Amino acid sequence: MNRQLHLLSARDLLTAEPVPDLAAADVIVASHSGGKDSMAALDETVRRAEAAGVRDRVVVLHCDLGVTPRGHTVEWPGAVDLARRHADFYGLPFEVRRSARWPSLVHRIRDRGQFPGLFTRYCTSEMKYAVARKFITEQVATLGVTGRPARVVLVLGLRAEESRDRAAKPTVELDRRSSSGRRTITLWYPVLRWSTAEVWDRVRATGLPHHPAYDQGMSRLSCSFCVLASIPDLICAARLRPELADEYTRLEADMGSPFRRELPMSEVIRRAGRAA
Repeated sequence: MNRQLHLLSARDLLTAEPVPDLAAADVIVASHSGGKDSMAALDETVRRAEAAGVRDRVVVLHCDLGVTPRGHTVEWPGAVDLARRHADFYGLPFEVRRSARWPSLVHRIRDRGQFPGLFTRYCTSEMKYAVARKFITEQVATLGVTGRPARVVLVLGLRAEESRDRAAKPTVELDRRSSSGRRTITLWYPVLRWSTAEVWDRVRATGLPHHPAYDQGMSRLSCSFCVLASIPDLICAARLRPELADEYTRLEADMGSPFRRELPMSEVIRRAGRAA
């Protein structure tokens, strides 16, 4: 059998959107940013894990992007506390991990001398995925699995609507880069094919609170100033977090590199002021 499908049940192989065979997993790590997609993905994970009789194997992980040199959280304030509250609701263990090398994404940007971009998304690869995989290493070490690789499912709330690259992904795939003789990591994107409306329907069905930034105009909840965010979201973020926007402007000046080539943070701030 193809190794990529080793955690798929026979029944799920017949469906359009495969689901990992969660009963075969030794640990299920659900990444939770505090955003709506993570909320829906976590709820779907819990439902599926409960049906498979392995709810006790789910652990919720928040990868924190840290605090800037001027004392501002890179992520939306309250995101980590909200993720913790959601984990508590389901009775699941909750863990927070950060990069051991950089105190925050802003420190990493300064070290690199430029902001992330479409083809240089080190913000996710180094500050989130690498941190998640290190956490998985910790988990595997405590499992005590012998005679075979530990089976890990990493759940991520990615959705196809957000980019062409994500739209091309399968719902379940083997993380070949991070799998080894000690562990096999299967990536699962349970809400990949869901629409925004379907995500919000599930969020409302949980009865759990969502982050207030959505009610204040944000359509997505990644880091507060994501280089890949829409212009309306960036303008909204600058209006809601002017001090962080100012710190990014100072960072641009120090590095001589703009936030986005066609859109420096100073212009985002100017548009936010005009929209106020």
